[in-house]
Amino acid sequence: MTTGQEERIAVFLDYENLAIGARESLGGAKFDLQPISDALAERGRVIARRAYADWSLFEEDRRMLTRGHVELIEVPQRMGRSRKNAADIKLAVDALELAFERDYVTTFVICSGDSDFTPLVHKLRELNKRVIGVGIKESTSPLLPPACDEFLFYEGLEGVDLPATRKQRVATPQPDEEKQEEEKADVGDLAGLVTKTVVGLQRSSDGSVLSSSLKRALLRKDPTFNEADYGFRAFGEALRHLADRGLVELSEGPAKGDPWVSLPEEGGPENEAFELLRSVVAERAGDGPVYLSSLKNQLRKVRPGFSERQYGYSGFLQFCRAAQTRGLVDLNWDESVGDYVVAATAAVPR
Repeated sequence: MTTGQEERIAVFLDYENLAIGARESLGGAKFDLQPISDALAERGRVIARRAYADWSLFEEDRRMLTRGHVELIEVPQRMGRSRKNAADIKLAVDALELAFERDYVTTFVICSGDSDFTPLVHKLRELNKRVIGVGIKESTSPLLPPACDEFLFYEGLEGVDLPATRKQRVATPQPDEEKQEEEKADVGDLAGLVTKTVVGLQRSSDGSVLSSSLKRALLRKDPTFNEADYGFRAFGEALRHLADRGLVELSEGPAKGDPWVSLPEEGGPENEAFELLRSVVAERAGDGPVYLSSLKNQLRKVRPGFSERQYGYSGFLQFCRAAQTRGLVDLNWDESVGDYVVAATAAVPR
């Protein structure tokens, strides 16, 4: 697909899997197509929508799907597994037929959590099609999301209305202090993930990384990645949050809303912390092996109040691994003592 060209999307719904999955896993929630339509509208132009089921079992849903311009594909009623197989086979055949006959379709959306569709996903990607999966989290096979280019969990989409009992179970009230600590840990995980990915992209390019390229790389690592899981409405908002904390730097890119992303130049707060880590490890090396379990306290003797969380990391091990990624220290597991040995390198921060 040419850069800047709008994606053209074909949607295939394994309706029985979605409707029953929502009812059984989401506290009796009724499946609603609109949140999926809204999410896909942000990704491109939907030009085909097909849903497969024995529609005598879903009479009430017909009107909702028809309003969403979905073509209802009737699968003749059969008993048990044979009916399910018939719907799966029909969906797979139609998707492949469309892939061969309509070259202009760039993206296929398979709405199901059934692992039986994994071979279909692989084949579509072999045909140079982008594949997005959509499923109910509790009823989605762990085999399916990694096969896709991107996987959206239905209950995490904007506009999904869960029953009150389900909402209470998902979002159990917590004391403010505990809630804030949990949020910090989440953002720390995001900071570590973004930093490592930017480093990797810079190594394989001229050092310039666009926000859009970064997001695609994160999805390649984990097709279920979603900035909303960290409390952000958009990926750009997440990057601005990390930039405000000095963890990344943003500069104007070639297109509006797609900035260049880089790591802070030498002297930034995170690099100063990495250099502190490297220097303390180098200093203590003369006294014998430097173990990770005691290293944080040694850093605090030099800089009282040191915390990896202020740099966006959820744990000290994660902070040390980020330093290792930048070539500042080495971590090696010592089986005899059950701890990491940390050694300094001669490198300096980026």
